[in-house]
Amino acid sequence: MPKPTKVLAVDDREENLIALAAVLDALPVDLVLASSGEEALRELLTDDFALILLDVVMPEMDGFETAGRIKARPRTRDIPIIFLTAGGASGEQAYRGYAAGAVDYLTKPFDPWLLRAKVSIFVELHRRTERLRGQAELLRRTLEDDAAGAGGAADGAERVLKALDERLVLIEEDVARQQAGLPAEELPDHVAELRAALEAFSAGQ
Repeated sequence: MPKPTKVLAVDDREENLIALAAVLDALPVDLVLASSGEEALRELLTDDFALILLDVVMPEMDGFETAGRIKARPRTRDIPIIFLTAGGASGEQAYRGYAAGAVDYLTKPFDPWLLRAKVSIFVELHRRTERLRGQAELLRRTLEDDAAGAGGAADGAERVLKALDERLVLIEEDVARQQAGLPAEELPDHVAELRAALEAFSAGQ
């Protein structure tokens, strides 16, 4: 059974966390709540998240510092962050948010439909990436086992692995561009190419 897709919401005000939970309740995600930057960092030590919703104004460790620590860790630096703030999106604050690694910056009160739409996009990207990564890893293990038992097939298996790795890298780059708010028009083509390669391999077994 696949693990549920998790989203981390970080806000020092309980009523804001309750509101976020209500807005995202209709989505098929496991929303994890944290009331401080320190608590968020602890959650990130043990769980994988598709997205982080991060309040800017918090005591002790604000959203910018929290984001900086998240991006400094190899394990968590690629998780997209959407900043949420009630302070009004001044140019300087928005710049600091994007400089800290945010993919988006929303002001409160935010449009529930808009927030749900944005969260849905990143959750779906995460699911597709995880699914493709799992398929590629399964294929890699299968080919390595076949090559180990068939000596002469090792070169062919290595070529297939290299081709699949190249396609997966392209998809990961496309996803990274989308997470950074940049266009990734070639993502559907790259996904189709990887799917075709996987289907061709399966048909040849």
